[in-house]
Amino acid sequence: MSLLRVQNVSRHFGSLIAVDQVSMTVEPGELRAVIGPNGAGKTTFFNMISGFFPPTAGTIVFDEHDITAWPAHRRVAAGMARTFQITEIFPELSVRENVRIPVEVAAGMRLRPWLSRSADARIRERLDELLGMGGLAGKADRLVGELSHGDQRATEIMMSLALRPRLLLLDEPTAGMGDQETYDVTRLIRRLHRDEKLTIVLIEHDMRVVFHLADRIMVLAEGAVLAEGTADEIAKDERVQAAYLGKTE
Repeated sequence: MSLLRVQNVSRHFGSLIAVDQVSMTVEPGELRAVIGPNGAGKTTFFNMISGFFPPTAGTIVFDEHDITAWPAHRRVAAGMARTFQITEIFPELSVRENVRIPVEVAAGMRLRPWLSRSADARIRERLDELLGMGGLAGKADRLVGELSHGDQRATEIMMSLALRPRLLLLDEPTAGMGDQETYDVTRLIRRLHRDEKLTIVLIEHDMRVVFHLADRIMVLAEGAVLAEGTADEIAKDERVQAAYLGKTE
């Protein structure tokens, strides 16, 4: 039974067709990559999956529920979380405070003026678990705005993971990073997929990351599916080489 089925979704902005009849099926435990040149419709595709705007046509099914018309917050409650191309954090708060916010939301303690001692202990335990998982324990009390881009991205991923999703959508998680930061974030994603059994779909431009991580890859070009397959199949596909990877003569 698939976790996510996207069936012939399209998105029009007036006369512009940003995504044109794209379908994708993601199985539980899969790590799927979506690649393509700039303007291919990748983020628009993510926006439809995560509920930031509805598709013009097509359906989206998550865990056997038709969520096509569901708002974003309802999808989060159902087990879907997402990071963004531009890191979404609270730079004036510490790492611990950033991660604590979604931990409390996931525990059903949002907007409570106070917590019992036992509830606070459970929150702290979960918080320590996430900080350790993200390699952030030693930086927990530093302001996020002072950290490297890689650590900020790790903080954002842990904030998403705090919501206990079954599907994590990552929009260009290594964008703007140097080699060491890219390596660290790639290792974190691999660990979440392997150890936490998390189903992940990511948009990524760095082909080293894509080929290292992805079980399957879908290639978009001009809003439509150009190719889909394993890393080896995509690397050998002449259409992909010509449109995106760069074909050598």
